[in-house]
Amino acid sequence: MIYLLYAVNFSLMIAMPLVLARFIVQKRQISWGLFGIGAVTFVLSQVGHIPFNLAVLRWQKWIPTDNLIAWAIFAGLSAGVFEEGARYVTYRFWAKDARSWSQGLMMGAGHGGIEAILVGILGAVNVAALAMMGNGRLLNLVPAEQLPLLQEQITAVFSAPWYQILLGALERLFAITLHLALSLLVMQQFVRGQRRWVWLAILWHTLVDATAVYAIATWGAYITEAIIGVMALISLGAIFWLKMPEPVESELEPLPEVGPVQPSAIALTADSLEKSRFEYKE
Repeated sequence: MIYLLYAVNFSLMIAMPLVLARFIVQKRQISWGLFGIGAVTFVLSQVGHIPFNLAVLRWQKWIPTDNLIAWAIFAGLSAGVFEEGARYVTYRFWAKDARSWSQGLMMGAGHGGIEAILVGILGAVNVAALAMMGNGRLLNLVPAEQLPLLQEQITAVFSAPWYQILLGALERLFAITLHLALSLLVMQQFVRGQRRWVWLAILWHTLVDATAVYAIATWGAYITEAIIGVMALISLGAIFWLKMPEPVESELEPLPEVGPVQPSAIALTADSLEKSRFEYKE
């Protein structure tokens, strides 16, 4: 039963963004290409984000990691700057025509969706590896001094209650909602011509991530997800607040109907025929 629950959890992580994107495609006739652009945007943002955070961890004098509030703010701000900065660059130089509400949603579905898919795949691989080690396989890959710690981890993973296992999929649902809102916020820079929307996206991303980092270390997973759930509802409200009519392509006006052209009556005489013959030669 426990394996089935984990399978459902990780399957939901992978399937949710794809189902959402398909819904947008069917309802709004949006190209799947924008989903791919959003996904690439997230991956490229992590090319800078992850090494930057690792560098800060290496040089702890920059950010005191033993100060939870300072570290939470730093973690949230770095995520906000790198991801929303990448979103801005994408809208500016790549997805130059993505300026409608539906297109912004599709970009956000790709950005948050690929994150959910990657987390789901990596989580499934990790749980599968722990299951194999719990059955006595692959233990030769683990140093002997780490075996007790590994056993504790295996016990914790496979004795978790069902609602804790499915918490991962719920958290991804909240995160995807956040990314939909953030995608629309950044897009307003190009729709309304005001850069403050990008800063608002960075601020909101920072607040959500910093809250998650602080709450998980202070109050545990359940209270953290409850708080992030409230923030996801606020993000959902922002999504519909930013909704705008889809651009309508102007149709060419039909040409006015023209009746059959009546040939002009020309009196054919010997003199007129003779005259036209000389004009043609000239």
